[in-house]
Amino acid sequence: MAITEAFTGSEAVSTTEHSMTTDTAGPDVETSDGVFQCFLDLFDMIAGDELQIRIYEKVTESSTQRIVYQTNLVGAQAYPVWVSPSLVLLHGWDMTLDAIVGTITVDWSIRKVA
Repeated sequence: MAITEAFTGSEAVSTTEHSMTTDTAGPDVETSDGVFQCFLDLFDMIAGDELQIRIYEKVTESSTQRIVYQTNLVGAQAYPVWVSPSLVLLHGWDMTLDAIVGTITVDWSIRKVA
């Protein structure tokens, strides 16, 4: 199976939820299927910052997109590269970033196995 970088970018994330698949305000709906994993470089996080990471998916093609994974990271990160679990995504998914506190520059790579 080939491994590819499906989406990549960099953003100064503030209080608007930001889609990593479209590089715009999100969440949006991506319908390419595969096993996906997100890599984030959180070099810019400092004490007091809080970053919320969400992954959305639909259970069936006609269902509503909902959060399937969420985590919040706080403060400067001892290990600034964060990696999501690998998820099988298919029907209408997205991965988003939202700075709950602060403005945080984040570099990202969403990798695909298919």
